[in-house]
Amino acid sequence: MDATARARCVRLMAFDIDGVMTDGGLHYTDDGRELKIFDVQDGLGLKLLQRAGIELAIVTGRRSGVVAARAADLGIPHVHQGVEDKGATVASLLECLGLNWTECAFMGDDLVDLPVMVRCGFAVAPANARPVVRQRAHLVTGASGGRGAVREAAEFILAAHGCLDGLFAEYLAVP
Repeated sequence: MDATARARCVRLMAFDIDGVMTDGGLHYTDDGRELKIFDVQDGLGLKLLQRAGIELAIVTGRRSGVVAARAADLGIPHVHQGVEDKGATVASLLECLGLNWTECAFMGDDLVDLPVMVRCGFAVAPANARPVVRQRAHLVTGASGGRGAVREAAEFILAAHGCLDGLFAEYLAVP
C-alpha cells in the first residue's frame, strides 16, 4: 500500500514533540524554566486536521508545562507526557477511541518513536529524523521538525482524504 492509501485511512494522528513539533533544541532560562519554539503554520495544520474530524494526540517522553500549554492552545485532547512506552500508550488510546492501528498515524524522529511507527498504518518522519527512523517511515517530509514538517504531514493526510481543497476554499474565497 502506498503512502496516500495509508494516509486515507488515518483517523488519529499522534505526534512526538521534540524534533517533530519543535526543532529538538532544549532551551532553558537562567532560572531553569524550559522554552520551546513551535511553528505557527504547523498549528494551523493541526487545526485543519481537527476540522476534518481527525483526532489528535501528543505522546512524548519528556514532561513540560510548555507542551501542556501548546496542546491547550490548539485544543489537542489527548496529551501524554513522561511516557516510557509509547507503543503501549498509543495502543491504549486506540482502544479508548475504538480505532485500530491501520487508522493511526504517528510522527516521530528518533529511536523511542519506532515502537509506534512500525505498528501504525501511516508513519511519518520529519527531514531531520534519524536515518533509521526515516527508513521506516511511509512519508518523510521535506521540512524539518519545528520548521513546517507537521503542516506538510497534515496537508498530505488532508489531500489523501480528499478534503484539502475544501478546507483551503474559505481562505481563498474573494469577498
